[in-house]
Amino acid sequence: MKLYFDSSALTKRYIREKGSDLVDDLFLEADSVAVSSICLPEIISALSRLRREKKLNTHQYNQCKRAALEDVASFEVCQLTPEVLRTTLTILEHSELRAADALHVASAIEAKASRFVSSDTKQIATAKKFNLTVEPV
Repeated sequence: MKLYFDSSALTKRYIREKGSDLVDDLFLEADSVAVSSICLPEIISALSRLRREKKLNTHQYNQCKRAALEDVASFEVCQLTPEVLRTTLTILEHSELRAADALHVASAIEAKASRFVSSDTKQIATAKKFNLTVEPV
């Protein structure tokens, strides 16, 4: 089974919070994992914000960053191809999503993911509207 993780869901792999246990379980079930090329920058942005807010110290930040880099090296990374961009535009025209969130849904569609994993309620609703099987975390 190919799982597509958006940034909100994948971050739960590195920062323990509500939904982290489910994310861990999904990784055990997955045959493969796909993410968008924007996923890693979004995760590093979230980790950097947590470090600035003193919710992560430098050591914790570096551990999380290293784990994310190692994971992404083994994932299928969906690039911003013309097909992904066309699908993103369609999603933007038929939903209330912002551009980055629409890119995640479009990437999951183009990756032919078995399940779309997210914790963003608007993204989840849009993914369902575009016939993706959704796994809320």
